[in-house]
Amino acid sequence: MILRCGPVLGPASQKCLPLLFISKKRGYIGQMALKVNEIFHSIQGESSWAGLPCLFVRLTGCNLRCAYCDTGYAYEQGSLMEIFDIIERVRRTGCHLVEVTGGEPLLQAETPQLLSGLIEAGLTVLLETNGSLDIGPVDPRCARIVDVKCPSSGMSHKNDLGNLQRLGKRDELKFVIGTRKDYEFARAILGTIPEGKCKINFSPIFNAIEARLLARWILEDRLPVRLNLQLHKFIWGPEAKGV
Repeated sequence: MILRCGPVLGPASQKCLPLLFISKKRGYIGQMALKVNEIFHSIQGESSWAGLPCLFVRLTGCNLRCAYCDTGYAYEQGSLMEIFDIIERVRRTGCHLVEVTGGEPLLQAETPQLLSGLIEAGLTVLLETNGSLDIGPVDPRCARIVDVKCPSSGMSHKNDLGNLQRLGKRDELKFVIGTRKDYEFARAILGTIPEGKCKINFSPIFNAIEARLLARWILEDRLPVRLNLQLHKFIWGPEAKGV
């Protein structure tokens, strides 16, 4: 591993980004690359960061097939981009909040290097992950937003519940809820997490359950969670891409 230095904070400042590797066998320096589905600027629609302008880097590939998935186009579609080029493109937008999402971003082994590189570039970095893979390798300076799949997703058997022990105060859990069974599943897991360990989001599946019903359940049980609506779907509609 070597360091490439580049002007990632502006002409008056430089940072060294650990984005290059040396292949002794071939005798050349190559740059790490990721398969990227799309990069777009929008309003953050979910988590405690909802409502803020955010630059999204959506990576290709997912190991799950949730019943309500709204980003199936990211399963296969995408183009390879070098990590340094991704960071430069993000930096040029002038947006200081960036989320790496998918698909499932941790399927690509180079994703932790991208996250660390974005942080070293002076950006606030979020990772949205489906919760089936170990978040341990991710830079602790990154805010990790981890799904816990509920039964109606069809993927609850894929949860890596070891991630509950890996969470810190800057991290978040997200439960996407479509039924009373989902709610009770989420409430049971919530009972195993020390209060204040991380932020907790309960999000109703769009057009599957009324937000007011989920709100009522939360209030009745006095749960210390955030009711989280998908703002982007209310602003641009549920079928819009790149928002």
